[in-house]
Amino acid sequence: MALVSFTDAAVDPLWSGLSLDIQPGEFIALLGPNGVGKSTLLGTILGTRQLTGGRVDVNARVGFIPQQRMFPAELPMRARDLVSLALAHGVVRNRRADRARVDELLAAVGATGIANRRVGRLSGGQQQLVRQAQALAQDPQLILADEPLLSLDPARQQATVAHLQRLRKERDTSIVFVTHSINPVLDVVDHVLYLAPQGHVFGTVDEVMRSEVLSELYGAEVKVVEIDGRMLVI
Repeated sequence: MALVSFTDAAVDPLWSGLSLDIQPGEFIALLGPNGVGKSTLLGTILGTRQLTGGRVDVNARVGFIPQQRMFPAELPMRARDLVSLALAHGVVRNRRADRARVDELLAAVGATGIANRRVGRLSGGQQQLVRQAQALAQDPQLILADEPLLSLDPARQQATVAHLQRLRKERDTSIVFVTHSINPVLDVVDHVLYLAPQGHVFGTVDEVMRSEVLSELYGAEVKVVEIDGRMLVI
């Protein structure tokens, strides 16, 4: 059974006529320029944004890595405290999240060294790691990642993608990954959903990332070129 099904879904005036299924273990890259509704689409799955037409059915535990927003500098909470709060949603009332599980989640995203630091004093990249750990707290069947590589250095970007890929292989977790560049996930992506001013297209990388396809979506000449194994849209 599909974890998420869109049926002729629309959020006017951003996009419409969207019909697709997200299957267990599938990695979908969500691409497109600013302002076309990529984050909005994630919101319709989370239930924080209503469709204006059609329907969306969600049959999965969902973890969410939000787009980067800096925590207030004066926030008196440590990284482990935020992860513990995310875990506490799934435990009996008035019980604390298991400390070992908190440590496990922080270790999984490479954040052990910042566990006891106040989150408001962490760098943007370090804060992103905390959000990744929070997203994993309820053992999600589907992870929605809204530009999760922002502020991460290349090594940490690779580690993030590798961790998501392990979750797919080991737990059949599905990933919807919003990004402005497909290159960081090029080796792991199954399908691309490309939102653009003139519509959208869903298919494999080879089907979507073509000059003629994107030119039609943008209503202007667009070229997709490959240089040293990297795809560029110009």
